[in-house]
Amino acid sequence: MKDKVELRSKPEIKHTIESLRQILSEVQKLVVYRSVLKDPVVKAFINFIDCITNENALSTKVIKSTSKHYAKFFTQLSLKVASSSNNFLKTPWQDYLLNKILGDENPFSLKAEQTKITQIGSSLVLQVEEDLDRLQGLYTIQNEQIRTILQNIGWKRTWPGWEEIEQANSSLKPALDCRYSIKNQFNEALEWKSLVNELSCFYYQNGAGTFSMFKAFHWQSTENGGKLQGIPFPDPIKMDDLVGFDDQKDWLIRNTRYFLAGHPANNIFVYGDRGTGKSSSIKALLNYFSNDLLRIVEISRDNLNDLSKVMHLLKDRKLFFIIFIDDLSFEEEETEYKTLKAILEGSLAIRPSNILIYATSNRRHLIREFFSDRKDHENEEIRHQDTLQEKVSLADRFGIQLAFVAPDQKQYLKIVHSLCKSRKLKIPKKTLERRAIQWAQLYNARSGRTARQFMDFLVAEMQVKP
Repeated sequence: MKDKVELRSKPEIKHTIESLRQILSEVQKLVVYRSVLKDPVVKAFINFIDCITNENALSTKVIKSTSKHYAKFFTQLSLKVASSSNNFLKTPWQDYLLNKILGDENPFSLKAEQTKITQIGSSLVLQVEEDLDRLQGLYTIQNEQIRTILQNIGWKRTWPGWEEIEQANSSLKPALDCRYSIKNQFNEALEWKSLVNELSCFYYQNGAGTFSMFKAFHWQSTENGGKLQGIPFPDPIKMDDLVGFDDQKDWLIRNTRYFLAGHPANNIFVYGDRGTGKSSSIKALLNYFSNDLLRIVEISRDNLNDLSKVMHLLKDRKLFFIIFIDDLSFEEEETEYKTLKAILEGSLAIRPSNILIYATSNRRHLIREFFSDRKDHENEEIRHQDTLQEKVSLADRFGIQLAFVAPDQKQYLKIVHSLCKSRKLKIPKKTLERRAIQWAQLYNARSGRTARQFMDFLVAEMQVKP
């Protein structure tokens, strides 16, 4: 123990420990970006550093606490690495910290989303500069500093740091998304506080909080009211991947373009045969307008009663939102359609100008109707025609209605050939068409979905030898 105390008292070790303590002390003074400290990974990292720089770092109680915080930090950071398809800027820890800063929702980021920095109060900007200076301290902590301290306090566990975590992804290239450029600027800057203007521009161009991190969301209903869940890897489908239905796709694109330009636009109802690309055409809008402020929020039919909550969360943002309702239909006894009708048209509150609703269904009339509904003498309701009109009027409240009809054999084979070309498969034309027709007869009839399923099978068959 005496030798360890002497090692710890070496000037360079003492200086490192004091430097880390100072960083932790400054971080606790965060104001605008204070919520970053609540993140589990950041919190575990700070607690770990606090433990190893503690005067009683060798006590049994502190060692147990150190192990606990280290395990939380390393495990959660490793999970982030494993779930990412991109390499990291600098190290996984530093990349993670930058992402938390860029994705933080606070008074500055929310204000910057709406206006340029010249319109933001100088007091708020000054506070952000101070916060960035403190966060830079966390960013500059090095593996070797931690490893040296651990060795000199006699901590018996190995500190692999984050270098070894990164090696698994070392062959991958960094993602060229909207975050990479600003993260690289932070990485190269001598003083982070000099980048307040660049950070403000990032929020202005990409949105604040979770909307700067994701372009697609799913509404998750919870006991506390629900939340938006970001979708890290949305469907990569593109408009060019959908063969046929050019007029329908053109209507979707034009209406969405008007919407993003700030002009009046219509809610859209897409209906038709199954597997024809109704849902895919809407999801493809996200890739078609990838450089715009478009976000898509998917909400299930079962959560339509939360629609007003979702719209309340989105209405004051600078971004443009398409609320996507897939496979929409209602049974006779269900009443959720009334909520949707009121929001589309009929509610006292005006629909926010930055929100549209795009819905799909296999049925033109969304509410199930029976022949008995049309027979006056068999219906006990005196004014049953009023009820009948209510049932068929929901689809009419969408300004644009687009029909996707199952392709004939010629169009089906055109889709097959297009997919075959895009996948660069070499197979005789007659053989391809014969097998595609056989597949459609055996499975799900002719449709774009059937064609893709056939091609998936064909690709696998050609790759795997019996």
